[in-house]
Amino acid sequence: MQRPHEQNRRAWDERALTGAQYATPATAEEFRNPLAVVDQCGWLGGDVTGKRLLCLAAGGGRHSALFASAGAVVTVVDISPRLLDLDRQVAAEHGLNIRIVEASMDDLSALGDASFDLVVQPVSTCYVPDIHPVYREVARVLVAGGVYVSQHKQPVSLQADHIPTGRGYLLNETYVRNSPLPPVLQNHQHREAGTVEYLHRWEDLIGGLCRAGFMVEDLAEPRHANLQAEPGTSAHRACYVPPFVKIKARRTQAPSKTQSRLILTR
Repeated sequence: MQRPHEQNRRAWDERALTGAQYATPATAEEFRNPLAVVDQCGWLGGDVTGKRLLCLAAGGGRHSALFASAGAVVTVVDISPRLLDLDRQVAAEHGLNIRIVEASMDDLSALGDASFDLVVQPVSTCYVPDIHPVYREVARVLVAGGVYVSQHKQPVSLQADHIPTGRGYLLNETYVRNSPLPPVLQNHQHREAGTVEYLHRWEDLIGGLCRAGFMVEDLAEPRHANLQAEPGTSAHRACYVPPFVKIKARRTQAPSKTQSRLILTR
């Protein structure tokens, strides 16, 4: 039986080869105003020129290339070599200098302490069983005062069915759990077939950030809802169940040994 990291690496390799959703490079149109595409909330101050920026678990030739095109000094980390091949391809096509590192988001030992000013992580923490090592590693590689922008699948979205009933979208997965989510047989906007996914509770998503030495500065729910959408579509489901959450956090201090080993009574 494949271990979760190995299964997710293979699944995203396959998605990269087939050009699946979230595994396609940036388009020519997106390069026209790259920072507006990757910083829609405006949390990065409108200018990343010269900033040392880590695109974490962000392979695929999109985030790394757009940030580099906007002037950042970019490193991209991903577990999938095929996704990283797309980063190399787009960097070569656009004459961009991007450092590429194959690693898991919860083990950034290839990267030095305090080596980044910014870390940007698209939706990906659902693929690791424990989010706390990810947060600790991000805190370690960020400078004091550095900004961490991360996006996650909302817990309720991972609980809810994607097929509506007469009463909306029912919760059919437990919130408190000690095992991965059941696999899905086909892709839809909120789950990826072939991957191993985990539900992280709000206590871990937000509390874990604070315990790792971050201060949460802002939070946004990207808008995907359409009240006129057909039932069963992603836009209709988003009227009931917000699929994603985006968090802006600032590294205020290194986590203490007490914080990093804290075990909460649940």
